[in-house]
Amino acid sequence: MKDKILLLLFVSALLFVSCDKSEDQEKYADYQVARPLKISKTEFKNSVTILPPAPIESSGKIYAYQNYIFVNDKFRGVHVIDNSNPENPKKVSFIKIAGNVDISVKDDYLYADSLTDLVVLDISNLEDITIVNRLENVLRDNVVWPAQADFFEWEDVDYENEMIVGWELVTEKRSVEEYESQFVNRMDDVLFAEVANDVSVGQGGSLARFKIVDDFLYAVDSHNINVFNITDLENPKDLEDVYAGFDIETIFNQGHYLFLGSMRGMYIYDIAAPATPTLVSEFQHGTACDPVVVDGDYAYVTLRGGNQCGATESGLFIIDISNISQPELKVSYPMDGPYGLGIKDEKLFVCDGESGLKVYDKTNVEDLTTLNHFKNINTFDVIPLNDNLLMVGDGVLYQYAYLEKDITLISALPLH
Repeated sequence: MKDKILLLLFVSALLFVSCDKSEDQEKYADYQVARPLKISKTEFKNSVTILPPAPIESSGKIYAYQNYIFVNDKFRGVHVIDNSNPENPKKVSFIKIAGNVDISVKDDYLYADSLTDLVVLDISNLEDITIVNRLENVLRDNVVWPAQADFFEWEDVDYENEMIVGWELVTEKRSVEEYESQFVNRMDDVLFAEVANDVSVGQGGSLARFKIVDDFLYAVDSHNINVFNITDLENPKDLEDVYAGFDIETIFNQGHYLFLGSMRGMYIYDIAAPATPTLVSEFQHGTACDPVVVDGDYAYVTLRGGNQCGATESGLFIIDISNISQPELKVSYPMDGPYGLGIKDEKLFVCDGESGLKVYDKTNVEDLTTLNHFKNINTFDVIPLNDNLLMVGDGVLYQYAYLEKDITLISALPLH
């Protein structure tokens, strides 16, 4: 009898501990915490350096120019890769640029952001890259907060002597209650507060914030279109900014129109007068992270919900822009967590984050046909070139050859 009582007490204790542990687990969850990457103001003034090839720390956007590929290392600079042989690409150098996330190239001049500065480099000889100009404080709202972060911590920044060049994301257990309360407060603050035809110009992906059109460079920050006249390639002229709204994220060009992706929708600007972009129309959607590409009468927009990207479910929106003044949603498809996307002829490529690279036949936009799904890769940005497809994700540069109804992998270059 005594043994039975002891057994019952032991089981009861286990149940109590189990219930207590279960309740404790419900109070906490894994969250993405953003901490600032800092640099001294003195170091920032001398922050552009050409270095030998180096491992990438956090792969970002990709950019293609002639036989070269440029891969952004988030907030650190740009890795240069010789792609003369796509089956065997080779690392050439690393251009260290503090706070860099975007570049654009024309006629061997590379334009790069360095926080609020625009840096101009001569890359006519990639064995001897030279800095030819630096325009200070021309990109005024260019430090982009990581939308996927759940918490931000910047209390230890010495603003008198230091600058924030970017953000480091780490996963930590935090109180669900703390997350929900700060998320609501932050949302209140927020609510109230390409395909290049010119071979002399490079090509970025759908996540690009820089775009060169003829003699003008357009660089979007969180609120504005920063306009530069680059007729004199070495000496860009900073023109009047055009206010474009809140949370502008990406830029794409078709004809004399710019298509801006934001967390609230897609904005279309006319650049017939290139120095003064003029708003034509907008397409609003729920709050979500939002790159856009355009092909003919349709704009293709990926929406990534969750975290600070907003409450909208993730998906692919196809928008009819045949009447440029009144864009209308044609159809939408569910996605898991998409980032960049691209188009080549009738093929549509979607980087669906951890769910891999998805390839569709878009002949009938109302009934996309799946051609392939590369599942075991973490995807981020994609550029469809004339001869092959570039895709970067999780520190690897992938290249695919086009097939009539599919694509096939031809190389994978580890960047770490």
